[in-house]
Amino acid sequence: VQLQASGGGLVQAGGSLRISCAASGRTFSINAMGWFRQAPGKEREFVATINWSSGSTYFADSVKGRFIISRDNAKNMVYLQMNGLKPEDTAVYCCAASQTYSRPSYASLYDYWGQGTLVTVSS
Repeated sequence: VQLQASGGGLVQAGGSLRISCAASGRTFSINAMGWFRQAPGKEREFVATINWSSGSTYFADSVKGRFIISRDNAKNMVYLQMNGLKPEDTAVYCCAASQTYSRPSYASLYDYWGQGTLVTVSS
């Protein structure tokens, strides 16, 4: 499975941005997709995950109520709609795919990773 994230950019605090992740290859093996982020000088952290078949979602507390994760199975795409952005949301956002788990929030439970897309939120 190959993953390609896109859509990052510069946005003002309070604004919105949608980033995308395109999956290709053995996409039939995907059980869940997730988004992680890593800010400068900080460890990678879980953001959100979605079950590929049911659409069930799970969010980190830091983004709950502001971010929405969705998928388009026909297009093999996953999206992260980010609303009410804060400067602390600034990070490189990466998408990942899990073949085994339903809605994993730990990076070690993911099998495939895409490159990151940078999201910068100005104050």
